[in-house]
Amino acid sequence: MKDQIAAYAKRLKLSWIREHFDEIEATNNQEYLLQLFEKEVQNREERKVNLLLSQAQLPKTGNQPYQWDHIQIPQGINREIILNGEFIQSRENLILYGGVGTGKTYLATLVSLNAIHRFGSKVKFFTVASLVNKLIEANQNGNLPKLIKQIEKLDLLVLDELGYIPLHKEGAELLFQVISMCYENKSIVITTNLQFGQWNHVFGDPILTEAVIDRLIHHSHLLVFNGESFRYKESLIQ
Repeated sequence: MKDQIAAYAKRLKLSWIREHFDEIEATNNQEYLLQLFEKEVQNREERKVNLLLSQAQLPKTGNQPYQWDHIQIPQGINREIILNGEFIQSRENLILYGGVGTGKTYLATLVSLNAIHRFGSKVKFFTVASLVNKLIEANQNGNLPKLIKQIEKLDLLVLDELGYIPLHKEGAELLFQVISMCYENKSIVITTNLQFGQWNHVFGDPILTEAVIDRLIHHSHLLVFNGESFRYKESLIQ
């Protein structure tokens, strides 16, 4: 009988029930069924979150509370909306601007983690350089439409370290294509150490730069990170 139950559970794709149905203790049939279904749903939700986390490819983070004292938050948004990822539901963007080591990437990662756990959002984290390299490679291999479709399915695209490396013409144009596709369709979080007036150093073309900024700042919130690098402070302490 156990083999038959396991076989039916397998056909119904009830993986937790198939492996653990004989471990449940209950006083009646209804309690038994309720525990079975609760465990199955919990297992599916955990597997979904783990899959989303794996696909997001987020940087590792510590467990310490996030420090907000050095961040200027504009009107129209607050810490709770940022951390909970509620802006993603409105398809708004975050632009995190500040010096190296001030916590921009850390905050972008926390936002991504919360969006996955809270809403089951599809998130992908790239450095700008790595995404541009993928776009160029896909374009040269004829796989660009496939990569663009993968990005289209996201709820949140994180572009880290904009401004660290100037882009060649092909890379800048492909990145603009991605940003245009995301415009008003999904949220983007960008971390950068450059003011908007310096973005031309990255994209290399004033018209293209203006078009990128125009699409990003519409429906966006600019968070300014002040202060010294946390990593530098920690190195002094050590």
